[in-house]
Amino acid sequence: MIAIPKRVFGACLFLLVFAFTSPASAIEIKRVVSPGGIEAWLVEDHKVPIIALEWAFEGAGASDPKGKEGLANLAARTLDEGAGPYDSQTFAARLQDNAIALGYDAGRDAFAGSLRTLSDRRDEAFELARLSLTEPRFDAEAVERMRAAVLSSLRRDQADPNYVARRLFYSTAFPGHPYGDEIRGTLDSLPAITPDDLRGFVKTGFARDRLIVAAAGDITPEDLGRALDQVFGALPAISAPYTIANVEPKGLGETLVATRPTAQSVMLMGQPGIKRSDPDWYAATVMNYVLGGGGFGSRLMEEVREKRGLSYGVYSYLISLDHSALVMAGGNTVNAKAGQALDIMRQEWRRMAEQGVTEEELADAKTYLTGSFPLQLSSTQAIAGILLQVRRDRLGIDYLDRRDAFINGVTQADVQRVAKRLLDPDRLLTVLVGRPEGVTATRTIEGGS
Repeated sequence: MIAIPKRVFGACLFLLVFAFTSPASAIEIKRVVSPGGIEAWLVEDHKVPIIALEWAFEGAGASDPKGKEGLANLAARTLDEGAGPYDSQTFAARLQDNAIALGYDAGRDAFAGSLRTLSDRRDEAFELARLSLTEPRFDAEAVERMRAAVLSSLRRDQADPNYVARRLFYSTAFPGHPYGDEIRGTLDSLPAITPDDLRGFVKTGFARDRLIVAAAGDITPEDLGRALDQVFGALPAISAPYTIANVEPKGLGETLVATRPTAQSVMLMGQPGIKRSDPDWYAATVMNYVLGGGGFGSRLMEEVREKRGLSYGVYSYLISLDHSALVMAGGNTVNAKAGQALDIMRQEWRRMAEQGVTEEELADAKTYLTGSFPLQLSSTQAIAGILLQVRRDRLGIDYLDRRDAFINGVTQADVQRVAKRLLDPDRLLTVLVGRPEGVTATRTIEGGS
């Protein structure tokens, strides 16, 4: 659970946005290695007295034990619910009183941590982060409270057609693989998780050989080096071995309908995509922007919403996972128009595959993708988060200097080649939730899934 205190940070918010809104190429990234050998990348900036630290344990929690799905997520929810000598209430009070934001998140490929602190509270912040990583308490009361919260959210989501569509898509695309599981676990698996399971997860999953760290803000490389050893130095050097198989999405060409008594149908469709490490990633990014990633300027939005009024919003996006990749599209529409909306989306899928993009579309996409990126670097936390992702993607410490050249180097021929490679409307796995009309389903799930 991420605590984000507002009392002190609110005064700095205005300054944060303007302190860091600058061209990506103007940001200097420093490689820092602690005395104990822990590496981090740092963007040092002393204009605002705030420090952001982001880290991830790669692979940790990506595959929960059978029957105890949701273990990593429950650990993420309870790591800051008491540690070392402090019970849950005392630990939370120390975070709040010192305006420290500390939180964890269990992802499909990594277990991430995040810390924000004012510069003059950094010693307390680093110590609390250390305790949460190396001496989490997992007291019974805190575990039960967080378990109840997760169970409540799962029950609530059963009535959300967007959630039902996502779950049906991923369980169909990745059957028997961790990517097909609900990361929060299930109503059956969560009650089986014990505090000892949580302690075992931390013991086997948190180690320095999986650790990647990034930082930004009001701290020198020397001070960051000492902080790295303070926060992470006591972790084991080597983690327990783990293996997660690469996987290709399944269910291609299927159209699944989960019936729900709703006025609208949720549409979700996808097929194998492109990995972040693929040289064609930038061409695919341009292609996706034109197809459905460019908001009101995209083809899907123009054809489905603007011309025909079939949806309030329709979109496409790329997902690159460590062991798979997807190109996706989605939206919603009234039940009676579902077949029409779906046909148009598939037509645009095919048109992009056969014709690529126009010269004007290519230029507009490049202008947006290069011009909007610096806006993502608008705070210490945002910069640290982007540095962490750059490190996780193995893009190189000079990536921010080179990114615009990669985008600007994309040609119409590149987009055409990648679109033909990726997009095939006949191989889309399509999921609809609602009571869609005009849709031929290969499988119907009454009452949802």
